[in-house]
Amino acid sequence: MRRFPEKDPGTPDHTSPLRYLRRLARTLRRQLTAGVLYAVCCMGAQALIPYAVGRAVDTGVTARDEGRIVFWGAVVFGLGAVQTVTGILRHRYGMVSRFGAAYQTVQVVTRHVTRLGATLHKHLATGEVVAVGVADINSVGNALNVVLRGTAALVTIGAVAALMLVTSAHMALIVLVGVPVVVLVLGLLVRPLHRRAVGLRESQGRLTTRAVDIVTGLRVIRGIGGEETFGARYRAESGEVRRAGVRASRVEALLKAAEVLLPGLLVVVIVWLGARGVLAGEVTAGQLVTSYGYAVFLVTPLTILIEVIDKAVKGYVAARRVVRILALEPDLADGPGDREPDGAALADPDSGLVVREGLLTAVACASRTDSADLADRLGRYTDSAVTLGGVELTRLPLADVRRRILVADNDARLFSGRLRDELDPGGRGTGLAEAVGTASAADVVDVLPDGLDTVIAGGWELSGGQQQRLRLVRALMTDPETLVLVEPTSAVDAHTEQRVARRLRAGRSGRSTVVFTTSPILLGQADHVAYVEAGRVVAQGRHRELLTDPRYASVVTREDTGR
Repeated sequence: MRRFPEKDPGTPDHTSPLRYLRRLARTLRRQLTAGVLYAVCCMGAQALIPYAVGRAVDTGVTARDEGRIVFWGAVVFGLGAVQTVTGILRHRYGMVSRFGAAYQTVQVVTRHVTRLGATLHKHLATGEVVAVGVADINSVGNALNVVLRGTAALVTIGAVAALMLVTSAHMALIVLVGVPVVVLVLGLLVRPLHRRAVGLRESQGRLTTRAVDIVTGLRVIRGIGGEETFGARYRAESGEVRRAGVRASRVEALLKAAEVLLPGLLVVVIVWLGARGVLAGEVTAGQLVTSYGYAVFLVTPLTILIEVIDKAVKGYVAARRVVRILALEPDLADGPGDREPDGAALADPDSGLVVREGLLTAVACASRTDSADLADRLGRYTDSAVTLGGVELTRLPLADVRRRILVADNDARLFSGRLRDELDPGGRGTGLAEAVGTASAADVVDVLPDGLDTVIAGGWELSGGQQQRLRLVRALMTDPETLVLVEPTSAVDAHTEQRVARRLRAGRSGRSTVVFTTSPILLGQADHVAYVEAGRVVAQGRHRELLTDPRYASVVTREDTGR
């Protein structure tokens, strides 16, 4: 199965849902073309069966000609065989198109989300992105799948009308007038269905976001006794989703009722006219059988056209969500890469912080806002004048910055899968045991049933301190030139923190490490400490030296409760 070409997802092809769906169809044009041909052959063979049966009645049964009965019986058998074989192939290519569209949508969205990075969460909730991968991809796939049968339905309706002209001109006229009327009436239901489908989709996105938030913060919620409060909010939002679903289902139920009623009325009219023609001697028995067969057959293509309307509306709504993600652009522009850094020393002119190459630098901030802003600048998650080896980070390619500088904070997540693969995402294969020891996480690994080969479910079964140490292991395994750690030991006990601080200094010897912390244990192990207040470095030196500064001491020893 072909993939999307490696092309910037923000191109004009993705400026509207229809353009996106057309682009998707072009990537699957061979599968769709083959599927349409097989669908036309399948439904065409089915449409010819009433004609063959009518001819068998007129030329064989009525004329008592056994040869003609055998001949037309063989024709009916052959048409049935063609219908069976082409139906299987049509279904196969339909599924290829459906799943191809769904998973290509996953590919292009995932690639673009990766490109967006930290920009994504500034514009979209997590639930919106999750809902695209759970529900919207199926709607997009179904929209392309119904193209096959929808095209075949239109072709065979025209073919049946042409064949009925041979049998009875006035009955053919009924078909030519009745089918557009049925489609027009059904089309009147499209607008309310579309509107309510959009409302349902938005409600589902909000509910998914709420569920993700609850699962992510479940330990905190339990710790503050907020289960009832958050449970009530979830029940209220799920009730809104149910009501939105009921509103959409009313229109959909009306569409399903019309799917049965309107084609059925058309069949009744055609059979009634055919019966009158037989009584008047204008139509033969075989022609009546043919007309009845056509009338019954028309229920199928008309039902398919109704399904096309339903699936197309839902596919359009889903494609609009996909396009909304693809329309986002990263907040950070890629640097030209016209200069190479001379070393790995980081400097932030805005704050006056200088991270010396090869040292363990600790940064104590008077407020969490200062530490978050400074960490974002050092890792270039926001544009600033920070330099690496004398070169501004904005002049370097983002991929190069991410490779050289890693910012690891407590918002990082462990993913589901084998623990060994989670801790060593680069597949280095060596140094994992040393990293586990540096992070003092050996006891965490030992209590797991299969050690490093244990499959974890996103780390939810681990305590906050255990997760924090495993995240530190993963950060150490990337072995960047500069590692920026934000409060890496905030969830562990003092004894474990002492081991981590001592081993971190030794394990990162010769590499630049920045630790944002106010813990005296970590600060005491640092080669250099900078104290930041109001966004500026106001004091720096060794931990013991800085303790004489009352501003630094009040933050580190927590003596001033007014801060």
